[in-house]
Amino acid sequence: MSILERWRARSSLLMNRYHARRAARSRAATDFVSRPEPRTVGSFARGRQLAAGNLLFAGHLVQAPGHLPWDLDAPDAAFEEELHGFGWLDHFAAVSDPKARRAAQDWVWGWNARYGRGTGPGWTPELAGCRILRLVHHALFLLSGRTSEQSAEFYAMLTAQAVFLSRRWKASRPGLSRFEALTGLLYAGLSLKGMEDQVAPALAALERECGRQIDETGGLPTRNPEDLLAVFTLLTWAKTALDEAGHTESPAIEAALGRVAPTLRALRHSDGGLARFHGGGRGLDGQLDQALAASGVKRRRTDELAMGFARMSAGRTSLVVDAAPPPTGEASLNAHASTLAFEVTSGRRPLIVNCGSGAIFGEGWRKAGRATPSHSTLSLDGYSSARLGPLGKIGAAAREHLVDAPTHVPTEFSRAPDGLSFQGGHDGYVSTHGLTHARTLEMTFDGRAVAGEDLLLAVEPSEKALFDRRMDAVSLSGLPFQIRFHLHPEVDAEIDLGGAAVSLGLRSGEIWVFRHDSSADLALEPSVYLEKGRLRPRGSQQIVLSGRAMEYATRVRWSLAKAQETAIAIRDLARDDDKDDTTEPYQDQT
Repeated sequence: MSILERWRARSSLLMNRYHARRAARSRAATDFVSRPEPRTVGSFARGRQLAAGNLLFAGHLVQAPGHLPWDLDAPDAAFEEELHGFGWLDHFAAVSDPKARRAAQDWVWGWNARYGRGTGPGWTPELAGCRILRLVHHALFLLSGRTSEQSAEFYAMLTAQAVFLSRRWKASRPGLSRFEALTGLLYAGLSLKGMEDQVAPALAALERECGRQIDETGGLPTRNPEDLLAVFTLLTWAKTALDEAGHTESPAIEAALGRVAPTLRALRHSDGGLARFHGGGRGLDGQLDQALAASGVKRRRTDELAMGFARMSAGRTSLVVDAAPPPTGEASLNAHASTLAFEVTSGRRPLIVNCGSGAIFGEGWRKAGRATPSHSTLSLDGYSSARLGPLGKIGAAAREHLVDAPTHVPTEFSRAPDGLSFQGGHDGYVSTHGLTHARTLEMTFDGRAVAGEDLLLAVEPSEKALFDRRMDAVSLSGLPFQIRFHLHPEVDAEIDLGGAAVSLGLRSGEIWVFRHDSSADLALEPSVYLEKGRLRPRGSQQIVLSGRAMEYATRVRWSLAKAQETAIAIRDLARDDDKDDTTEPYQDQT
């Protein structure tokens, strides 16, 4: 970070503390004007674990039965942020038994006793917004059985958050963080007596952000599907809260929901989860369906790309491919070098995946997850299709921009004789090797087969000259490349047909077979699957086709098809129990 960036971060921190302490002395609200119903999605299992004293946040497990989390030393800043955002209230409310309620009440009033005067690390606009949303959603759950004095403390805590937000929301980062801050402020204005004057400015600011951050195709600058779902969810909450409070509809919010809903549908796999790209995960189970239902938007996309992603689906199979340049500038601080990477899901079983974001497992895993080899696409000569550049900063963590990334990513959809066809290319290796990566993906109309072709091409004279120089540097031995197909951890894979194919078994009973028609070497190698809610990366496998580019044009053909004996329709009744060793220390102690 530069001296100027460090000064700005320090100045923002000091201003947050100043306004937090002032807000803590504000005259408290005494009741709700209107109280929105709970709309968040929590996990019953997580709630039971939290009530038992097993705290799993940001990839760290802290076992502290009988202790408040505020009395513990946080392992890192990400753990601390999750705690202070109060998202855990959703999990306690999902359990909603007396033990979970008492634990939730102890955590909330314990936070207020320690930090309610405006101290501590949780006084940032986005975290204050998240706290307000959860406290309002779960107010009835939290206030049950509380004394009048404790209820007064609860309203004072909410008022302090709202006053702080009214003064500091502009300091939140554009994007998801600002949507969180403004939605929280809007909720406070609609819900608390004495805060009604915050509704109009909060709504106006939220409407401006809808126009600035959500483009005409319903996408965000970060191109992160999970971020898009989070923003969409916040806007559905804002819309519903306005309706329930008797306010007129907001045309800007309605229009934003109308743009985003079709995009999210295009980014959803056949199992209901989101495609995992640019730092995003699959989303909480049920969150996407709930948000789409709450929005009331039924429309689907009719054009080819959704936030830069192309989707093909047929039968029980869905395929999503990254078909646009990666984010740039500030929007690229969590972005991945994933151009032309794809994922495939069959029914409710992921098959081909990307490794995902390793941010919760530390800086090393975060960087590894952003690199091209962690995606189901081609990497060349040890290079990613985009490189990591100068450091930026998000919250308490340093982040690197993507630089020297693809800028020209032409795509084309068409109908093949027996199905759908996607063609795309990118220039991410032109500046380094003089080669363009082109990829063709075809899916049959019944969804039982996917055929692919990957090409490395030197087209222009200048590109051929650079390729020749690269070849001279390796004594004409060729430029090594690898085409990776990362498999979901629940896929059983083994080399078949004497090394000419790979058989892939899903827990549904389906069998898929991977083959290739080229001089590339086929291997089955270890991989990892990076996902939230885990203590460590999950082990998995990857199919790797490796070879060397020797000429101006190198071609690799491959196919992925259901085995003939696999039925057209399968009753997928296998349970999704987590049996791997990452969950062993995280057991229910009730």
